[in-house]
Amino acid sequence: LNRPEVFRTQLRALFRASVFGNLGIMFPMIANVWELEEILALCDVVKAELRKDGIEYSEDTELGIMIETPAAALISDRLAQMVDFFSVGTNDLTQYTLACDRQNPAIDRFCDVHHEAILRLIEMAAENAHKHGKWIGICGELAADTSLTETFLRMGIDELSVSPAFVLKVRDAVRNIDLSSDGRVIQKV
Repeated sequence: LNRPEVFRTQLRALFRASVFGNLGIMFPMIANVWELEEILALCDVVKAELRKDGIEYSEDTELGIMIETPAAALISDRLAQMVDFFSVGTNDLTQYTLACDRQNPAIDRFCDVHHEAILRLIEMAAENAHKHGKWIGICGELAADTSLTETFLRMGIDELSVSPAFVLKVRDAVRNIDLSSDGRVIQKV
């Protein structure tokens, strides 16, 4: 947002590319409603410019945000009304919520990725996403933590995004979980 001309060029390229396949655009580090309002307004400007120039783009391009800050999780009810999806960035969410540096071994014990506060923020975002008919995914190291797979599915997480090395492990964990009692089914693995 501090360099709107660069951002506009990037958005223009993304929207132009949207005609060649299924493209979603995800905006990182949102902490305020006004940030998202500015981003969406700029998207509208770019789409209007493309229409004016006779350049095709897909009207079905999904716009979403990363839930990486405690602020975004706490205002996710409002943010969910403005976008098509959420993706929880667990690495940054953990770091910002617990005021810790995951890469500093001296304070590593304070970066508990299973901390109740992290799980509550994720659950809050999931509830708010679904309340507004939006889907929510999780990415980052926590998405591959199979000790939490069932917890995430029961929260209503629709997608777990993991690195290729963890796909089979997470897929097996998902297959071994019976969610029939509450009717929730994961959308993508």
